[in-house]
Amino acid sequence: MNRGRVWTYAALVVLGLLTGLAGGLVQAGWSTGGVPLALAGAAGLFWGGSQLTRGKGGAVAPAAGWLVAVVLLTTPRPEGDFVFGAGLGAYVYLFGGMLIAVMCATIALPAVPGAKDRDRRNHN
Repeated sequence: MNRGRVWTYAALVVLGLLTGLAGGLVQAGWSTGGVPLALAGAAGLFWGGSQLTRGKGGAVAPAAGWLVAVVLLTTPRPEGDFVFGAGLGAYVYLFGGMLIAVMCATIALPAVPGAKDRDRRNHN
């Protein structure tokens, strides 16, 4: 794996962390439009990552970052506070984000065949 690809996946993980954090704050802060907006942001990142890398890893990398951020936001703080409440919106965001991540990783496009693949097919 080349350095550019490693940096791309690392950037996608960091973007997933930031998207999970922002989504956690938005879904709780806006009463009616927060959950759809947070899920749309996550879906855009997951699908965009899969399109950027032309593979499932492009959806899995930001989803992993998103999941880490969401799990950290669900743990109680020493003061007893939660970022996620026990409301329906928080559960829709958690399970909806996981479902979107699985969907984007499942329907990711295969990598574009390179010159080596074309030469191999022509010789067979």
